[in-house]
Amino acid sequence: MGEQSKTKSKTTDTVHSPLLTYFSMISLLTLCPPFVILLWYTMTHAHGSVLNTFTYLNNNGLQGFINIWPKPSATACKIIAVYAAFEAALQLLLPGNTVHGPISPAGNRPVYKANGVAAYLLTLLTYLALWWFGIFNPTIVYDHLGEIYSALIFGSFVFCIFLYIKGHLAPSSTDSGSSGNIIIDFYWGMELYPRIGKHFDIKVFTNCRFGMMSWAVLALTYCIKQYEENGKVADSMLVSTTLMLVYVTKFFIWEAGYWNTMDIAHDRAGFYICWGCLVWVPSVYTSPGMYLVNHPVTLGTQLVLFILVAGILCIYINYDCDRQRQEFRRTNGKCLVWGRAPSKIEATYTTSTGETKRSLLLTSGWWGLARHFHYVPEILSAFFWTVPALFHHFLPYFYVIFLTILLFDRAKRDDDRCRSKYGKYWKLYCDKVPYRIIPGVY
Repeated sequence: MGEQSKTKSKTTDTVHSPLLTYFSMISLLTLCPPFVILLWYTMTHAHGSVLNTFTYLNNNGLQGFINIWPKPSATACKIIAVYAAFEAALQLLLPGNTVHGPISPAGNRPVYKANGVAAYLLTLLTYLALWWFGIFNPTIVYDHLGEIYSALIFGSFVFCIFLYIKGHLAPSSTDSGSSGNIIIDFYWGMELYPRIGKHFDIKVFTNCRFGMMSWAVLALTYCIKQYEENGKVADSMLVSTTLMLVYVTKFFIWEAGYWNTMDIAHDRAGFYICWGCLVWVPSVYTSPGMYLVNHPVTLGTQLVLFILVAGILCIYINYDCDRQRQEFRRTNGKCLVWGRAPSKIEATYTTSTGETKRSLLLTSGWWGLARHFHYVPEILSAFFWTVPALFHHFLPYFYVIFLTILLFDRAKRDDDRCRSKYGKYWKLYCDKVPYRIIPGVY
């Protein structure tokens, strides 16, 4: 493939006005790092109260903020390094089935090794065993959490610079190129499928093995910290942690399906995806558990069971949506959807190399309710593992609000991308499935 097609502009990927796009990028680049520190400080030192943190900052100004930002310590860096090396080794060394990703815009088809479940189970068993046998106490992670986030903020920023330079000098495939704008290239990324060597996929590492895995590890950490502090784990912490672990377990069972989603198959490896998975996931996504460590709530058996059942049901529906579409694609539409032959649209599209490809669009089952209905149970799942914190403070619900905004924006970006890709076939699809996310509403 010639250099001309490799450096095709990526500005067409933006779905908002240029001014809003630049404002969003600059805002996220500058505001997300300090927000992570303020979130940690508020949850662990200000009793989850935004008002307490605001009062402190109002009284102490910029110097007060500088004082609460922990310096990356040697202990924090060692914890991150050991964890990252362990997950990288599992990704490379554990056996797994060969899985092919979707055909890329440049006509490439990435190959993966599906060993996520084994890596997930081995990680959690190792972590619990280290604690049980007194080799490593997970409370150390909690006690150095601010320093860990600080180290991740700076280290991940440097990692994104590495990805930017690699994309310019040594791209792993023809699915790469520059928009001609350094800010866009750094934020959105240069490469779709960056790898180190032939087998180490960077996005699988950042998104799955570091980011999502850290969610489960930190959920357990918060439980253990509360147990060591209070001699017991509150039922609110138990139900919240259980639902998070069920969700992350679901993710790794479905990991090969995740490799077909926008995160992997469309969004390039830049600050937006990689910094987000390396820093935002371990901090923001785990924040309900972070709050509950020092604010245990006794819910009672009936409320715990209601939250648990409702949360697991939402996680299952989210999983079944993805499973339904994955099975539809795997069988080329020759399967049953809710007990009957699926309704579908046969679409064709042209790759950037000029090849004509065929694709099937599922219009029945969960995917007949709305084009992105699977986001509804995902948002509700997040609500159910947050609601054990009750409603004393707003901040534990930040993740639910953030997730809602993220998924609604992603649905719009995905719709715009598919409209551009499939043309008249996407119009037919939208006529048949008119609602974007919420059936009958939106």
